[in-house]
Amino acid sequence: MSTPTKTDEPFDPATVPVKPAATVLLIRDADAGGIEVFMLRRTFNAAFASGMFVFPGGKVDDVDGVEEIADLCDGLTDAHASSLLGIQSGGLAYWVACIRECFEEAGVLLARHESTGDVVRFDDDATAERFSAERENIHDGSVALLDLCKKEGLRLATDEIFYVSHWITPMGERRRFDTRFFIARAPAAQEPLHDDGETIESFWISPQEAIERAHEKDLMLMPPTKANIEFLLPHATTDDVLAAAAQIGIPQAILPKLKIDSDGRVVGIAMPGDPGYDAL
Repeated sequence: MSTPTKTDEPFDPATVPVKPAATVLLIRDADAGGIEVFMLRRTFNAAFASGMFVFPGGKVDDVDGVEEIADLCDGLTDAHASSLLGIQSGGLAYWVACIRECFEEAGVLLARHESTGDVVRFDDDATAERFSAERENIHDGSVALLDLCKKEGLRLATDEIFYVSHWITPMGERRRFDTRFFIARAPAAQEPLHDDGETIESFWISPQEAIERAHEKDLMLMPPTKANIEFLLPHATTDDVLAAAAQIGIPQAILPKLKIDSDGRVVGIAMPGDPGYDAL
């Protein structure tokens, strides 16, 4: 939900499509206590949110909703997923998109072996290299996540991914997304890393440090990113976060609005509840 720059190319804000998207906060218990969340920095060449610090995520693709992949999703049906999102159907695709985007952007695969139920581990060189190559294949579309699961005998860990918030990009942006945010425990034997394409930097950070750096303008965060980090602040462990996430229910959709001056320049963002929000 970046602030758009004024360009010479006019457009009708009412015609900009709002695309479904899914984003996942990977969290883990820190060695020194407390929790950490994994963050990526988007390339400065990105058309949307360039240079911003984000979580792994992206647009929900048609391939995420193919009927066959539902059979590989643990503990979640499309009907249940859709009810959690407050939509009629197609909800499971958001969880699948989380897993696919997390693998593409961070190299972390939220899946388990069908034969043992064990979470996928990349703690030997051969396995790490094999899945690194598959990450590239998934990213360029030469291999589908469904096909990878079939080849490796995997099931998607959709039962351990929790829906926590819902944000819609303000009208007036050149690209708009209807984004659902999720939280998942990072697998112990997978080390996330940016892809050096869409993302150029990555790191683990405590929620407290992330908010402090954001206030110091050292960590550029979009409003939904900051709000989801703030959700983590009261919790001391990953278990605490996931327990709280499981109790949220259906989050209310949050639609920020752009503040525009008389010259057509964006001068700020209004959030629901802010003075003057309803009049914008």
